[in-house]
Amino acid sequence: MDVCLHSGQKQPRRLREATCAPDGGLEPAAEGALQEDGTGIPPGGSNKIEPSLRSLQKFVPTDYASYTQEHYVFAGTEIVIQESIESYGAVVWPGATALCQYLEEHTEELNLQDAKILELGAGPGLVSTVASILGAQVTATDLPDVLGNLQYNLLKNTLKRAAHLPEVRELVWGGSLEQHFPRSTFYYDYVLASDVVYHHYFLDKLLATMAYLCQPGTVLLWANKFRFSTDYEFLDKFKQVFDTTLLAEFPESSVKIFKGILKWD
Repeated sequence: MDVCLHSGQKQPRRLREATCAPDGGLEPAAEGALQEDGTGIPPGGSNKIEPSLRSLQKFVPTDYASYTQEHYVFAGTEIVIQESIESYGAVVWPGATALCQYLEEHTEELNLQDAKILELGAGPGLVSTVASILGAQVTATDLPDVLGNLQYNLLKNTLKRAAHLPEVRELVWGGSLEQHFPRSTFYYDYVLASDVVYHHYFLDKLLATMAYLCQPGTVLLWANKFRFSTDYEFLDKFKQVFDTTLLAEFPESSVKIFKGILKWD
């Protein structure tokens, strides 16, 4: 039975949270965050990958002028995510921390152990990291310029911690899906998405991609901070395509988590 959780719950655990300005940009207060050593650059620089990870790192992180190391705790594990405010895809947004909390608190109910999961718009990789630590077989996807930092964070946080090392793949919403993710080959128990709906022009392609990746038995878990009227318009379209259940909401951050099961004719 699905239960909607109204938080009152403890909030997702993060040292600092990037906030969104009214125009959809990052608040200036997020700028200039310093490392523990007083710099704005991760130890060794963004492109200097630890020797233990170098042989596994297929994609190179984008050389942004500044990175910060943000600390989270989920599944009893400290997770360090390299982030940069120079890219929307290199920041952990509120929907991601809320979804991590939901996965952590419902691991057994969701039967995540060995579950096959694909994350859309994985960004810096916090959700995929947590899902991996909780035992899932994860494929983390995003646009090409995001994949280097995404893979760096996943390797750094899951190597020797997770039963299944997560895979990183390029996925452009609506782009050649049958070619790159043929349904005959790729089946997922869960498709995860967090804060993928905001002020951009690819919402129809996003919805089509969500629908394409869901086969009979696939559950889509979508967490989003609702900022704009277009977010609610997308939700209306989402409900036309998916049988939709509100699983949890966090009034303090305006985040809602939905479960979607694709409607079949």
